[in-house]
Amino acid sequence: MHSIGEMARASGLTVSALRFYDSAGVLEPALVDPVTGYRWYTDEQITPARLVAGLRRIGMPVPEIAAAVRAEPAAVRQLLDTHLRRLADGLTDARREAARLRALVDPARPATTTLLLSPTDLAAALDAVRFAVGVDPELPMLSGVLLDVEPDGVRLVATDRYRIALARATADVDGPPARVFVPVALVDRLRPLLDATDARPVWLSVAGAELRVLVAGHTLTGTALPYDFPDYRRLLREAVGERPAAYRIPVDVVALRAALRDPAAPTLAREYAGTPLAVSVLGLDDSGGLRLLHPAELSTADPANDRVGGLRFGVNGEYLLDALDAAGGPQLVLELDGPIAPLAVRRPNDEDTYSVLMPIRL
Repeated sequence: MHSIGEMARASGLTVSALRFYDSAGVLEPALVDPVTGYRWYTDEQITPARLVAGLRRIGMPVPEIAAAVRAEPAAVRQLLDTHLRRLADGLTDARREAARLRALVDPARPATTTLLLSPTDLAAALDAVRFAVGVDPELPMLSGVLLDVEPDGVRLVATDRYRIALARATADVDGPPARVFVPVALVDRLRPLLDATDARPVWLSVAGAELRVLVAGHTLTGTALPYDFPDYRRLLREAVGERPAAYRIPVDVVALRAALRDPAAPTLAREYAGTPLAVSVLGLDDSGGLRLLHPAELSTADPANDRVGGLRFGVNGEYLLDALDAAGGPQLVLELDGPIAPLAVRRPNDEDTYSVLMPIRL
């Protein structure tokens, strides 16, 4: 048995840290002397303690450290990968904020970032997010497309509160990371020019709030919207998380699109903010695919029957059609964790382009 001091020296944790992880239920001693209260540890606890020390040094949250101590190696690797992605996102955000602060203290000399992009890739990315741009005049902070410039490309994001769409285009980037909120009017002026036969790359410059685009022999200029776009990474973590979804349902896009557009398509009548809302109800068919349900099936469904009762969720059918059209392709995947969880519409084997829709409670 090892005293708490010996365990501290063997593991790299301080004595106070060992006491903390004991009280948190992460690393409890093998024995606590009932008279003196001294903690004693076994040889087998040294490796878990060293794991705790290492995870603590890289800033992993305590609940995840507790999970790692009890997990199999594969699960620990997954926790590490998730945390490293979170750290990378945080570093990108910190660099972006630093660039913004530099521009704030020296507004006369804003940093300039330039990008060279494929017109085809940029067109595909714009098409994947344009449908989700907000149109509510009371929410001008949602009335455009966010360009989140990374070292090797640009991520495009749009949301209207009820759905969020993301896409990514690779690019040659010169300059610091930038985050610019492009007015939808400029997006709509740019998009038709990307279909020109001129195959030269698109040149895009961001200098503070000033935007300049050279495309197919045309020059477009504009000013970024003066609003703070929502923290989309936090929204995505809250909506779809960083773990695999409980359901990954293959979608026959042609069949589902036809079913939703059928004038006789069954819908469920609901009301939102005093306005009637037609809700499309989806469930699983016998083969585990997606099908449109009739509202009458909700009251007659047998919970033991997976085809009808295993999973049922409501969506705005028009929003789902928008997501299907924007994603493109005859086959997509719909991911969700349950009937009241946000659902993601994804392209197979594409982690960068997808949209998330909020469900409607049935």
